[in-house]
Amino acid sequence: MLIYWGEVMLETKPSRDEIIMLFKLLSSDARLSIMKLLQRQECCVCELTAALEMTQPAISQHLKKLREGGLIIEERRGQWIYYQMNQSSPLHQVLTVLLNEVPESERQIEKMETNAQC
Repeated sequence: MLIYWGEVMLETKPSRDEIIMLFKLLSSDARLSIMKLLQRQECCVCELTAALEMTQPAISQHLKKLREGGLIIEERRGQWIYYQMNQSSPLHQVLTVLLNEVPESERQIEKMETNAQC
């Protein structure tokens, strides 16, 4: 059964608790920025560190919360771990709709592309 949320057609309707959790996770500017960057492409911690001008431990803590919330998944490739949006999350469609409304930070994208040291 398809459900409409605004103008978006959803396969399943998220629960109230799932929506609350999503908004809590996105209430941090850092986590919102991470999700916006991951919407664009998969990233490793060093790319996110460069883009957001934050320390590796701080980025890792935000990634841990997003992973525990089911919004992102990780894939190990050699010594690097790459993060991407979890497309199988029940919140993926809602998250995509919300992120589409968030302007991209060209500055963050440029820093990620030019300063990452991985």
